Formats: sequence, structure tokens, C-alpha cells
Amino acid sequence: MASELEGAVGKISGDIVASADPGRTMKAWREKLGIKQKMLADSLGISPSVLSDYESGRRPSPGARFVRKYVEGLVKLDEGRGRMVSRLLSTEKDEAILAIDEFHAPVPASRLLDALEARVLVGDPDEVRLYGYTVVDSIKTIYALSGYDFYRIFGATTERALVFTRVGMGRSPLVAVRVSQLKPRVVVIHGPKEVDPLAVDLARREGLILALSASPTVDAIIASLRSAVPPSRGQAAK
Repeated sequence: MASELEGAVGKISGDIVASADPGRTMKAWREKLGIKQKMLADSLGISPSVLSDYESGRRPSPGARFVRKYVEGLVKLDEGRGRMVSRLLSTEKDEAILAIDEFHAPVPASRLLDALEARVLVGDPDEVRLYGYTVVDSIKTIYALSGYDFYRIFGATTERALVFTRVGMGRSPLVAVRVSQLKPRVVVIHGPKEVDPLAVDLARREGLILALSASPTVDAIIASLRSAVPPSRGQAAK
């Protein structure tokens, strides 16, 4: 299987395994690609009733091996039907970055954190100056962006605030930052009321400033950032 298809298999498999309801997520992907249950079952060498049991949750949650087999079957069938999976994943890449901007002059980190109603959990922002910000959908960023695509969130410089929205407890965004060769200067998490202690520890180990935003919505985050620092390049939120 070509590397592009292998990447698609990995991303979709990860989405299913990480889901709270793997069967429903399997079915959702099959329906997104317009593949009939019987067609997929035939390609996998199983009966439609067995496949239906997995998708409906009537059987125990499928293991990682079956999930990968299921997804490989989907992707191979899709390859012969117009490659919808590539377009879906490309759309998720585009939607992962919600807003991004670079500053013409350095801006105090504290100004951005105040605009985001953010409580600092690790680090001292008083002496830090930033040259940009990026607001991302954390789920789409982690599942849809990898390799070079992930580096797009750093824009022109790593001396920026990286704001993760739709966060559960904060562990996954910090793990993603830790394994990346590029590190933002400031990480802001939006979503939880409290942050996983592991995320706090990872931020401390990486020497990052970590803050928790109390902004009411994602739209409020983007509007607040633009009020604090008017966009300099016109890269609008979606």
C-alpha cells in the first residue's frame, strides 16, 4: 500500500481506537466513504451480520488488529471509487488551524494571556515577548496533522502562543508538543476546568509557559486575540 494510503489507514484507525464508541466511529467512517456494509464485509471475508454486530456494539469492542483490517478494507475499496478518504483528510487538515497570525513587533505574553482570561499553570510570562499566535482544534490537529503538516501551526516562528481548543484534560496536546522538534513558547489550553497533572509536568520539563483559558467559546478566543493584537496578515479564522 502506498505511503499516502498507509497514512490514511493510520489516522482513521487512531480515530476509531481513541473513540469512546469504536463501533459507531467505524460505521461513521464507512458511511462517510459511501461504502455499503455488505461490500465491505465481502472484502473482509466475513458475514454482513458480524460486521453489523461490531458497528452496533452488540459484539465486544473490536481489537486494534480488527480495526486496522477494517480500515484497510475501507481505504482499498475507496481507492477504486474516487479516493474520498484523501479529500476528507485534506479537509480536516484545513479545518485544524482555526486562526493564525504573525506580529510586526513583539507583544508581551501577558497581554495575550490576559485577553484569553488565562490562568498560568507553569512558567513566568512577564518577561516573554511573542511574535505570533495559532489557534487550533486539538482533536483535528492530533489526528489530521503529522510530520510537515504539524509544523504549519508554527507559522513563521516558534516564539508564539499555541492555543489548543476542544481539549479534554490537556495531556494529548502536551504530548504532541513534547514529541515535536519545534516547540511554541506558550501553550494555552481551552476546554477543561482543570488540567491533567501530567500535562503540567510535561510543560515544566519542556520549559514552556502553560496556561488554562477561561474564555467562554472558541469564537471569543479568536476575537480576544484580534482585539489584543490586530491581525497583521489577514489570516482569518474559519
